[in-house]
Parts: sequence; C-alpha cells; structure tokens
Amino acid sequence: MLGQVCAKVLAESIYISADLGYRMRKLTQGCSKLDDIDHGLIAELRRDGRASLSDLAARLGVARATVRARMERLQSSGEIAGFSVLTRGDVTALPVRALMMIGIEGRGAEKTMARLTGIPAVQAVHSTNGRWDLIAEIGTATLQDLDDVMFRVREIDGVVTSETNLLLSTRRAAARRLA
Repeated sequence: MLGQVCAKVLAESIYISADLGYRMRKLTQGCSKLDDIDHGLIAELRRDGRASLSDLAARLGVARATVRARMERLQSSGEIAGFSVLTRGDVTALPVRALMMIGIEGRGAEKTMARLTGIPAVQAVHSTNGRWDLIAEIGTATLQDLDDVMFRVREIDGVVTSETNLLLSTRRAAARRLA
C-alpha cells in the first residue's frame, strides 16, 4: 500500500515538474538574451546616441546591417526604450549638483513632494524605500545657492531629517562635453 502511494506521488511530481518546465520555457521564450555585441552597441549608444550606423559598426567590428538589425531588435524588445537629447543648458547651467535624502514625519509625503517640486533648483523628487522617504535631485550655479536650497528644504513642514551628497563626477557624462 505504501509503495503504491509513493509511486503515485512520484508520478505526480514528475508530471508537475515537466509541466512547470514547459511553462517556464514558454514564459521565457520571448525574453531577449543580450550578447556581447548587444552590450557593446548599448554602451556605444550611451556614449554617443547620434553615432551613425557606419561608425557604430566600425567601433564594434561588425557589419552595418548587423548594427541596424540589432538596434531594431533591441528597440522592438524594449531593451532600448528611447533616445533623449541633452542640451548645452543641461550640461553647463547647474554645475553644482546634489542628492538630498529626506526623512519626513507622518503621512505628509504628497504635500512635501509638492512643496519640493515648487523649488526651482529641485530638478526631480523620488519616493523611495529604506531609511529615507524622499530623494531630491538638486542643481545650482554655486555652493552658496545649494546651501540656500538645503535651508529652504529643511524649513518645509514635515521634514525631520536630511542628508545631502554632492555629485562630484558622472562617468556617462563624458559624451556630454561640449566641443
């Protein structure tokens, strides 16, 4: 009797395992797998999103048609979600950049976020998990301006603590240098 039960359980677990494997293969069938060429292409596009197909092909050591096909596949699969423009003003107008982590009391996150977005030097506000409730991206022309913004943020009702880190350098900004 025990042997029959064990055999039945074993047979069912094999069926379940096979079914699960089939379902997992179906789920992952459409997932794109990036190879070295894809990673290289993405890296080159991050450096210079306006590079020609010929330039990209030369840098990667592949045919121009390969680059075109890879870019189309990466875009259609969603790996490349879009392209953006970086203007001269984005690069030079606010040389002092910082991230300000903010702790708030109670349930005033929406109100605090609204107040933060009203400060011109606050470029973005992110809600987050962990020790900090919000992270504000700040850009100013001088350190004194940054100090003034930090003071204004700390005066907002509900802000109980903060920590600010200056952004000293950004690696991907190398392509953003003006000629």
